Amino acid sequence: MDQFHETNCSHDEQELNKICKDFHGTIEFIGKRWMGMILYQLLQGPKRYYELVENIPGISDRLLTERLRELEKEGLLIKTVLIPSQKKVQYALTPKGKELEAVFNSILGWIKSKQNE
Repeated sequence: MDQFHETNCSHDEQELNKICKDFHGTIEFIGKRWMGMILYQLLQGPKRYYELVENIPGISDRLLTERLRELEKEGLLIKTVLIPSQKKVQYALTPKGKELEAVFNSILGWIKSKQNE
């Protein structure tokens, strides 16, 4: 933590407020209900809609669809139509979305360390 404080002490108050706002917005986005589970599933590779439903017990169709649209809007996910006449699509993370893997690994590592205390 000392390194974080040292590197950010040179920022002025306005810049720190922007960093704080951006950080909070990011945490709020990935912390939305089911968002983490959807991202976690997609970090394992492209998935079809039904695979996401099967691998995330309890998620409603409405909420899954909403979260997938939000991820697509943020440029973290790409939706590929496999068979247009049958409306078969596949969801995959973009390179920007795959960058979240390091964040997830850090969070999972932190959780494991807390469990071992």
